[in-house]
Amino acid sequence: MRVLLVEDDRKIASFVAKGLRQAGYTVDPVDTGEDGYTHLSTQTYDAAIVDIMLPGMDGLTLVEKVRRDFPRHIPIIFLSARREVDDRVRGLQVGGDDYLVKPFAFSELVARLQALIRRTAGVREPTRLGHGDLELDVARRRLTRAGQVVELQPREFALLQYLFYHPGRVLSKTMIMEHVWDYNFDPETNVVETCVCRLRNKLNEGFPKKREYIRTLRGVGYVLAPQE
Repeated sequence: MRVLLVEDDRKIASFVAKGLRQAGYTVDPVDTGEDGYTHLSTQTYDAAIVDIMLPGMDGLTLVEKVRRDFPRHIPIIFLSARREVDDRVRGLQVGGDDYLVKPFAFSELVARLQALIRRTAGVREPTRLGHGDLELDVARRRLTRAGQVVELQPREFALLQYLFYHPGRVLSKTMIMEHVWDYNFDPETNVVETCVCRLRNKLNEGFPKKREYIRTLRGVGYVLAPQE
């Protein structure tokens, strides 16, 4: 999942970005409202985290402008040191989906982010996603096959989660790189193919019946294979 972080406090931005990356998210940090607007207007994100007190264009103006100018709804969480009810109400009125007061627990930020992304993606089950005998526990970041835990690295989990959130949709290599990795790769790189290969091996390792969970459409991309 790809997240835009708009925060001018370098210490907070570094802390949040590092934590989200360790949790398997792709993070693009910027420190002004103007840069935040440019990124949201030119890139595709699954969510945004926006500080209210920003230099130049503040967070409220940024979100209000985004909601006015773009039809696609991007879930947005406000971060603010302001604790008054009126401030929270204003944040929600201009188009924020959630509001978190500083200082905050990082685990709460991640939980709220997960909930907003699931809601926007139309995922009905709040914490668990199923596909055949696979079960993805988003809250605990755990995968099981037929009840047996399959150990995944954060990037492998993020890739599988991205596929689970788009069942039946073919995801191109570019789309996957934009949402699962947080920097630009040479178009000729095989980082996606390598990750898919590792993921396929882990999904079948130790099981007598080998199954195809991720299907390759050559020259197009990847899609979850239909399961019985």
